[in-house]
Amino acid sequence: MPFSLFFLLKLRNHRREQKWHDKQYKKAHLGTALKANPFGGASHAKGIVLEKVGVEAKQPNSAIRKCVRVQLIKNGKKERPRS
Repeated sequence: MPFSLFFLLKLRNHRREQKWHDKQYKKAHLGTALKANPFGGASHAKGIVLEKVGVEAKQPNSAIRKCVRVQLIKNGKKERPRS
């Protein structure tokens, strides 16, 4: 069944617009995930220790985890300990 060129163009444009509703496609093509990541896409980074912090564990554990606040060398962003 032959299609007209205008119909094929409309199909292509519609598919292009609909791709942006897909979460994985949007995340991969916008580049904001790398901008929001303090490491900038790297797996490791150097930093300067600002302070040592004790983070309490969640219930029912009563441990205190030893963590540090760090300022990254590559971009100067300050990272807090995650619990």
